[in-house]
Amino acid sequence: MTTVAADRKLKQKVRPGRILLGVLAVVLGLIWVFPVYWMLNSSLLPNVVLQSSTPTWLPFGGSFDNFTAVFQGGTFFPALGMSLVVALVTVVFCLAFAFLAALAISRFKFRGRTSFVLAVLLIQMLPAEGLFIAQYKLMGSLGLLNTVVGVSIIYIAAVVPFTIWMLRGFVAGIPADLEEAAMVDGLSRTQAFLRITFPLLAPGLVASGVYAFLQAWNEFTVALVILQENSSQTLPLWLRGFIQQSASRATDWGQVMAASTLVAVPVIIFFLIVQGRMTSGLVSGAVKG
Repeated sequence: MTTVAADRKLKQKVRPGRILLGVLAVVLGLIWVFPVYWMLNSSLLPNVVLQSSTPTWLPFGGSFDNFTAVFQGGTFFPALGMSLVVALVTVVFCLAFAFLAALAISRFKFRGRTSFVLAVLLIQMLPAEGLFIAQYKLMGSLGLLNTVVGVSIIYIAAVVPFTIWMLRGFVAGIPADLEEAAMVDGLSRTQAFLRITFPLLAPGLVASGVYAFLQAWNEFTVALVILQENSSQTLPLWLRGFIQQSASRATDWGQVMAASTLVAVPVIIFFLIVQGRMTSGLVSGAVKG
């Protein structure tokens, strides 16, 4: 009887709808992963094989010659350093400004709060292309063209409004009663915030940091306007120049795919690092503190 009951429970758990959803999720995952796999596969194959009418699904007989050719130019690592510095500066200052603004909006009542929130939303509606001339002249007048500071200021100004809105939702979702209860137990307001509220905000900070990092890492048009010297190019500008150089001698798609893979690797590493911290932030909270 026990075995029969266990079999019935197992059949109840394994429903056709769940199986169908699982298969659909696997198919969608494969569709999403395939372009990444194809880029990596193509980066390991010579251009002659890629130009063949018969696709090569597995990189048997491939090599790292395409990556070697990319590194021989001597311009990848300066562009990588430029992108890393700009992205990190953007993330740090953006989170600092947005965090304080989100706290002010959610925790305090002051004159003009509604107008400030509306201004944050309206700024997001402005097309970035309409600000290029003003941004270029401003950075030029300050002597910040082709500099990390100049492009970082523009990135921070562009990302901060939406980041404020994201963090505002996280802060508003944490009851202020938790801090008040901690203050009754003898903690100061600052201690209550750091021990109780701040751990609960970790997922929001990580999500906002990921958004800011991706915006700064992948941005192309503003960098094209502000960073015009070859010595101060970010990776998107470097990749465009690499493709143009390859096209002048018949595009070598193997090298282009290798270059694209190198641009994507830092983002993958960043997500692997952040994913664990986001998960740990979800389980840390006021009760544990």
